[in-house]
Amino acid sequence: MAYVIGASCIDELDRSCIEVCPVDCIYIGERKSYINASECIDCGACEVECPVDAVFVDRKARKDPELAEFLADSVAFFAEPLPGRSEPLGDPGGSQKLGPVGTDTEFIANYSA
Repeated sequence: MAYVIGASCIDELDRSCIEVCPVDCIYIGERKSYINASECIDCGACEVECPVDAVFVDRKARKDPELAEFLADSVAFFAEPLPGRSEPLGDPGGSQKLGPVGTDTEFIANYSA
């Protein structure tokens, strides 16, 4: 995984990161966005563009327990069935092709700062 989107994106959904992503790997949930690690090319454009500093590199998350929750959650968004779905998203091949997902993981759906 290259980049992860954290807590300051929840209920923000500015989406500047999506506009600058050259490979369309940032997917829209209900309360926040998620980066698909399999599709990300580690360019860092999203990190620079984010106005709320929600994007961070996965190496940083591995050293910080609070950020590690968002790393695990990002993996779960694509690897596990989301509420209301019977299959995981997997690697859809681009967020524009899929469109807004309209739901989040249970972690984000129930998250309160």
